[in-house]
Amino acid sequence: MATIMNGKDLAKNIREDLKIECEELKKQGIYPKLAVIMVGNNPASKVYVKNKSKACNEIGIAYEEYLLEEKITQQELNELIKSLNHTKEVNGILLQSPLPKHLDINQAFKAISYRKDVDGFTPSSVGKLVMGGDTFISCTPYGVMRMFEEYGVDLTGKDVVIIGRSNIVGKPLAQCCLAQNATVTICHSRTKDLKTHTKRADIVIAAIGKAKFVTADMIKEGAVVIDVGINRNEEGKLVGDVDYENVAKIASHITPVPGGVGPMTIAMLMNNVIKAAKEQSNENSTF
Repeated sequence: MATIMNGKDLAKNIREDLKIECEELKKQGIYPKLAVIMVGNNPASKVYVKNKSKACNEIGIAYEEYLLEEKITQQELNELIKSLNHTKEVNGILLQSPLPKHLDINQAFKAISYRKDVDGFTPSSVGKLVMGGDTFISCTPYGVMRMFEEYGVDLTGKDVVIIGRSNIVGKPLAQCCLAQNATVTICHSRTKDLKTHTKRADIVIAAIGKAKFVTADMIKEGAVVIDVGINRNEEGKLVGDVDYENVAKIASHITPVPGGVGPMTIAMLMNNVIKAAKEQSNENSTF
């Protein structure tokens, strides 16, 4: 039976350390603050935003919400972002996705100052990640890498297969794994014979948003399986992209859903806000 990679407990420990660090920063006159922008009334987004607010309150990070009407224009959204770029008290800016269809999320991300890009989504942050520079790493990939570290999973020379090519998870995670000397394959909806790729992999990371898509016959004995998916089944129960019960019988390590990667994503967001506050306190430049 696989070792369960408990993201819930690890995230709790990280948040406790960040709380102590936040208290120390406040003694130095540094007060970390996160601004979250949400457009419209997407129910899932509301839950995510609430969880982020709760984590900030727990750690001691100041939190400000901007709830915008769905009909807002691109120009109005970009102007708000630029205003927050120039607000010294705000260290991190998070734009909650998805946005209404009439808005271009990539254009909005471009408007965020790289110094405040705690989600790691701006072209500058992505470019630095590809080139191996110091930058903000997207929170879910960052969380996965911290779990590898915690559980002693060495990526050097390993075959890693990532199912999913999103800008939020798949692509940045591939760069993170490459930086740890793994050989990385990204699979997606157009990949031919997916099982051929996953069956040879030492590490399989599922991030596609299809409930129980990865089955035991797709995994080789002793592989590490990371489940980034969050789905609802017919009974409304939260399940991942991996058939957990059966895959756990043959994997060496596996993340559960819930309680795996999810809590780590928010912990890494908090980590990035603290990082931004420290870096900005050392800068004399204006934003």
